[in-house]
Amino acid sequence: MTARSLAVALGMASAAGPGTAAGQQAVDAARQVTEKISTFLDCRTFECEFDHVRRQIDFVNWVRDPRDAQVHVLGTHRDTGGGGREHVLVFVGLRQFAGRADTLRYLSSGTDTEAEVRDGLVRTLKLGLVRYVAGTAVAQGLAITYQAPIEGAPPAADPWNLWVFTVAAGGNVHAESERRAWSGTGSAQASRTAEDWKLDVRVSGQFSRDETDVPALDTTFVNSQRRFGFEATAVKSMGAHWSVGLRMLGGSSTFINNTDLSVEGGPALEYDLYPYAESTRRQLTFLYTAGVAAFAYEEETVFGVTGEVRPAHALETALAIQEPWGSVRTSLKASQFLHDRSKYRIDLSGGVGVRLVRGVSLNVFGGASRVKNQLFLGGAGLSPEDRLLRTRQFETAFLFFGNIGFSYQFGSKLANVVNPRMARVLQFF
Repeated sequence: MTARSLAVALGMASAAGPGTAAGQQAVDAARQVTEKISTFLDCRTFECEFDHVRRQIDFVNWVRDPRDAQVHVLGTHRDTGGGGREHVLVFVGLRQFAGRADTLRYLSSGTDTEAEVRDGLVRTLKLGLVRYVAGTAVAQGLAITYQAPIEGAPPAADPWNLWVFTVAAGGNVHAESERRAWSGTGSAQASRTAEDWKLDVRVSGQFSRDETDVPALDTTFVNSQRRFGFEATAVKSMGAHWSVGLRMLGGSSTFINNTDLSVEGGPALEYDLYPYAESTRRQLTFLYTAGVAAFAYEEETVFGVTGEVRPAHALETALAIQEPWGSVRTSLKASQFLHDRSKYRIDLSGGVGVRLVRGVSLNVFGGASRVKNQLFLGGAGLSPEDRLLRTRQFETAFLFFGNIGFSYQFGSKLANVVNPRMARVLQFF
């Protein structure tokens, strides 16, 4: 509400007389509109269903830029056992609320529907905002209800002892006059997540085939690929910063590494500079793994072997930060085969998203790798078709990718209205 409209409302209240009910109601209505807390909802790691939030929570003013906010709500999440999530909402007070901060958590189950998850988030948002709204005229319109638990109800039992199992399968098909393609995928997972131990076993597979007719050459190019993988981990908590574990993973792939079967595993040790309890906001981890890697190749490699077992180790450091000003995610990993120290690989990747000034955001993402560990390259070489269709991995000394972008938004600072009409514009052709 503008200053002029507020003055009109107050004038109407005055004309009605200070002792009349209508006059007091006009004053209260004007105060409630002007005293709505400006709130910015910042959910960068999961979908917040902002339209639903705005419809359900109308006792604050939702703004488009954090610089206009009196309360900045930062939403993050981390996965829990059974496919569930712990959603963490941090309420940061600004302006007259500077120095005030609250953190609320909402746990969703892997079996919850999208509607149940978003309703749980809305309920948690309401609870967090009440503290800031309580001292304003808007609080007069709030109602507080409480649903007491059923007396005598026994505590919920867990016959599965925290174990969760997931099975998935799918496929697709695509056909044109001169092209046919189909693929199928399947996976299975068993996991148990507790405070002291985390156990996880998963397997997955994928097959695809793409046939393209080339009439000019009177031939059909076929690109057939398969992949199978498995992974097993057991991690023991060792306090707020340390964890130890065992891992095993492997599989086969006709594209990635020319293997009928590969298996690697060994012990691992991780240290987090920050307590694990703060992982949704910030992490700086150092992970060291060691063990052996065994390969059975489809064809003889450039080194003249069809199979080998090699000792290896790796060190990785990763940084993840989520703050109202932006986010940072980066990692640096170095791995090496110990039988020949010249066979190594170094991977650097990361992304930064920063709000520079009002309405302007910069996002940078990229990575680079130094590749010196391709033991699996086939000795027969690659045909021109393999290179053009990328049916096999070929030798390379490096990898690089990058992306940069920015956005600028200006106009009204309010974001209270939701209007989904004709959200999609259909094309005629």
